[in-house]
Amino acid sequence: MACLHDHSCEDHDCSSDWSLYKHIDLPKVSALNEAVPGSVKSVFKAWEQRLNSSGEHLESNDGDPELLVFIPFTSDVKIKSIAIIGGADGTSPSKMRAFINRDGIDFSDAQSMQAVQEWELVENFQGVLEFQTRYSKFQSVASITLHFPENFGADSTKIHYIGFKGEATQLKRDVVATIVYEITPNPSDHKTRAEGSGGLSHVE
Repeated sequence: MACLHDHSCEDHDCSSDWSLYKHIDLPKVSALNEAVPGSVKSVFKAWEQRLNSSGEHLESNDGDPELLVFIPFTSDVKIKSIAIIGGADGTSPSKMRAFINRDGIDFSDAQSMQAVQEWELVENFQGVLEFQTRYSKFQSVASITLHFPENFGADSTKIHYIGFKGEATQLKRDVVATIVYEITPNPSDHKTRAEGSGGLSHVE
């Protein structure tokens, strides 16, 4: 479970092990029960920036430690492990449950649905621990929803960093590139296509 640093990070690119950060569709990330709307976006950052919170973090509403975080990706990914850096004084999440490719679920859904995997978490202030997935079940992940039902006893839950280790398939990006190519008119047939469709004459 632990990431064993038997090398110098100056000589070894640790960030490459957490390559999924750049595949997170950050504008579409959301959370339920966050005390500050939109604050969930601050917990996703490059691996080398994981301890640089700058005071920004995700926190649940006071008196209700439960959090539900929805993370879509820009291309399908395979997730090998997940790192969570929580807050001090009992505010770190103590349990994590994952749902794959299930958009729009709420707390009622999360509590009644069978999670793909559940973890008992430990306090991980330096981000040196990673929680392994059952890798065969975390293939072709378009989105993942993380449910944090409880913490280590505080009135609210705080999360400073969420990181994913794995690889991207690039499937969605190829599809998007193809669609963009097809709807971009070729100057040589612009007149014909514009007259035929009645709609492409507006495309620059």
